[in-house]
Amino acid sequence: MTAPVTLHLHLISDATGETNHQLVRACMVQFDAVRAKEHVWSLVRTQSYLNKVIAGIEANPGPVLFTLVDATLRMNLEDACRRMEVPCIPVLDPVLAALGSYLGIERHGRIGRQHEMDAAYFNRIEAMDYTLAHDDGQHVDNLEEADIVIVGVSRTSKTPTSLYLANRGFKTANVPLVPDIPTPPEIFKLTHPLVVAFTTDPNRLIQVRRNRVLMLKQTEETDYVTLDRVRKEVADARRLASQHGWPVIDVTRRSIEETSAAVLQLLETRREGHV
Repeated sequence: MTAPVTLHLHLISDATGETNHQLVRACMVQFDAVRAKEHVWSLVRTQSYLNKVIAGIEANPGPVLFTLVDATLRMNLEDACRRMEVPCIPVLDPVLAALGSYLGIERHGRIGRQHEMDAAYFNRIEAMDYTLAHDDGQHVDNLEEADIVIVGVSRTSKTPTSLYLANRGFKTANVPLVPDIPTPPEIFKLTHPLVVAFTTDPNRLIQVRRNRVLMLKQTEETDYVTLDRVRKEVADARRLASQHGWPVIDVTRRSIEETSAAVLQLLETRREGHV
């Protein structure tokens, strides 16, 4: 088996560096047998700090991805990379140039503007507060205030998906469907939020639940991980969703990001009046 190739990546930003990190994460999964070692340089706003960054690149040469607004710092970084013969990539420039050309509007050169505490920021905080307060079937009396309500059997990624959606600014509640326990009747009366049901493959679900049981150090076998019971649980949840016209998303082997994207697509379609 071929040993993985180590690639030094230098992620340079005058803000938090989150943009570089997400971009690299999306790109590197396309390259097998490559182990990326990220050197994160954030809040690079002075020449003295940039000098340290350049020294770091010299010590571990590798491609540079940067988001710097200051023209002088950009030029000095690009000159240094050219001298070291390493790629130096301004990751936002192509997108900003294309948008500016299309809109005919000059862009602002303001550092970290996407992190300003504007109305959208406070909406995300409000959404997060709501989601935390409505996790796992809590406070079902005011679910009408939610943007999204997720229902599903235990261990179908309802909570992590809810938190991801909340970070996107959507008030998200989640309600478990538990055998022999009536579903809160409030769910059946909702008109404002999108109600979406999560399902998964029973065999996969048992694996996840067994791992959960091991983490809790429980040794007794229960219906929670019995195949026939789990199959019935999943089938009953699907039947309930069908009865009430709730869209169903199969989360088997989906990442939280993929599941969330599917939820938001349903929400957008609903808001456009197509369903």
